[in-house]
Amino acid sequence: MSKKLPKVALLATGGTIAGKSNSAQDTTDYKAGSFRLEDILASVPGLEQVADIRGKQICNIGSEDMTDDIWFTLAKETQNQLKDPTISGVVITHGTDTMEETAFFLNLVLKSNKPVVLVGAMRPATSISADGPMNLLNAVKVAVDRNAKGYGVLIVMNDEIHGARDVTKTYTTNCATFKSPILGALGVVTGGQVCFFKKSVKPHTLTSEFSLDSFRGLKQLPYVEIIYAHANQDSTLIDASVKAGIKGIVYAGMGNGSIHKNALPGLKKAIKKGIPIVRASRVGSGDVYHGAEVKGSELINAGTLNPQKARILLQLSLAENMQPHDICRVFEKY
Repeated sequence: MSKKLPKVALLATGGTIAGKSNSAQDTTDYKAGSFRLEDILASVPGLEQVADIRGKQICNIGSEDMTDDIWFTLAKETQNQLKDPTISGVVITHGTDTMEETAFFLNLVLKSNKPVVLVGAMRPATSISADGPMNLLNAVKVAVDRNAKGYGVLIVMNDEIHGARDVTKTYTTNCATFKSPILGALGVVTGGQVCFFKKSVKPHTLTSEFSLDSFRGLKQLPYVEIIYAHANQDSTLIDASVKAGIKGIVYAGMGNGSIHKNALPGLKKAIKKGIPIVRASRVGSGDVYHGAEVKGSELINAGTLNPQKARILLQLSLAENMQPHDICRVFEKY
């Protein structure tokens, strides 16, 4: 009698892993989301020996076009699959451009200790040495691994296992693009064997205070933009954002979140209007500490969250109608 395989829900959203180019040598000029779920599954020999795959196509896009609406649909479908007692874990195929954002969003709102793994590719499915099939095989192996519970939402790429909070895309085209700067990967997949060596201590999934209820009834998350700091900056974009009805701003400052003196008046005016300002860094790694530009707790520090993840945490906080002092607490905690 053959061994009964664990069941994995595979949710497909498109991306390079489903991409097609006109040449096997072309790894940059291709159309993402060209192949459907069944095509992706057929490209992974041996997958049928690892898990019983139950697939569903959520969308088929390049992840640069990700929207709140797709996030809501994906989160609800993922939660429904996790509630099924026969499902061991969920794997989500996804484009790499916004993969870290989707992973962090799900990390904050899903309620389960079962593995949820996002996976993609840096080379389209039609290229020489396409990385998608091995990445997907590894992702499914992580999803069915008995030790993978309780790690929160994961990204599995290039034989490494990263936590949703800390991982980021670090190189435009290289297969080794996903890294967790300073903090490092949570584990590896070597020779088909899954090995974890640490966990994140930050709240996620079952320990997160956010849930699907955080955006229930909303058509989109609260309007938050990222303002990127640079030399010779002024308040033009900040003032325009306030005029456009912004609900929050993440300021991607220089160095330790440093704010240009000509941008500061715009941020102060926004704060007086009750708009929370989160101070992050454009550097790419490191912790943002208190600065002297605005006294007291008027500016909220992003800690080690990069600007795009700080934006998501601020959006969910605003969706819960949190006041600035509550948002400050959330950023200190998460």
